Amino acid sequence: MANKKATNIEVKKNNRNNIYRYILRTDVTSNPEISYDLKISLPTATQNTRELIEKGLVRETGKLKSTGGKRAAALAAAADYKLSVGLDITRNHISLVMADLKGRLLKSDRIFLPFEHSAHFYQKVNSLLEKFIDAGKVERERILGIGISIPGIVNLERGELSYSHVLRVEKVPLSFFSSYFSFPCYFLNDANAGAYAEGSSQEYAGRFFYLSLSSTVGGGIYDGTGLVQGQEYRCGEVGHMTVVPDGAPCYCGKKGCLDVYCSAARLSEMAEGSLEGFFQCLKEGRPDFVNAWDTYTSYLAVALDNIRMVLDCDIVVGGYVGGCIGENIQDVCRKAAERNIFEKRAAFVKPCTFKFEAAALGAALSVAERFIETI
Repeated sequence: MANKKATNIEVKKNNRNNIYRYILRTDVTSNPEISYDLKISLPTATQNTRELIEKGLVRETGKLKSTGGKRAAALAAAADYKLSVGLDITRNHISLVMADLKGRLLKSDRIFLPFEHSAHFYQKVNSLLEKFIDAGKVERERILGIGISIPGIVNLERGELSYSHVLRVEKVPLSFFSSYFSFPCYFLNDANAGAYAEGSSQEYAGRFFYLSLSSTVGGGIYDGTGLVQGQEYRCGEVGHMTVVPDGAPCYCGKKGCLDVYCSAARLSEMAEGSLEGFFQCLKEGRPDFVNAWDTYTSYLAVALDNIRMVLDCDIVVGGYVGGCIGENIQDVCRKAAERNIFEKRAAFVKPCTFKFEAAALGAALSVAERFIETI
């Protein structure tokens, strides 16, 4: 009897969670639509939406048009019931975003703040975070927590930032970062956070690899339901894939790493540190920029082909370069197609959905997901 009771409780919880997720995905729906699409009884749908309304998670917004019978109540998610904040820490700036339960970006800010591993720095970040929330006129109790994106190996099992070349720190307990904030903190590697943002969008519902081309090169695998982390939380670190045997030295100590040839700095350094400036010069057809882009995309195509051969899934080009690449992604697709032995095209190469602040947004969405799982 106890086992049966536990099973019934679990079924009810799963129904409620599935219904809530369904309502989050729609603008407006109704109990009959929920019943039909989720293949559950109308009384089950009605009972669960009533409970969600009582909790403040769902609202009735009127009546839908009649289809011949009684007009059904229009239901919509109260997406602003709880909010999450994303914080992306980089070498030279921090990014802050606020998102609702539907994953919509409500507010964002990027602030120049060179990183230093000191109490002064983290206190400053906390002060900026508090001002960011105050500017949004949001009650503190509505904030679920802070998702913090960090460039480096974030080992959740050990609870530490194991290593960050960008920030030049290692073996820092995640609890150390958390101690400076008054909200619950959750952590992700920056490339994984970007992958999570893409995976949470409607466009990439299946499995894909997110290639982050930023100050360093990284990546993350999204399997349709969440991130694939790896045994030591290093899954997706393609920046240290060898693309040129005995090539140029990498900061990691090896030679010929993808990071050496395809970091965003390889392009931005040609335009006084401006990636947008590089692509503008490329658009103008300046020969040195055209040649640099040709070299860059040749190495990038090698990496894309290697990733495709191993994982056999779509590859989303993101990071700083992905945010600026625009129509120039066709150059990448063409070269990737030339290397593809199974199909003479590169439809598997996709532009990123979130051009800017993807890591901060992904970190915020990971916080919201923790809450949604409890519904």
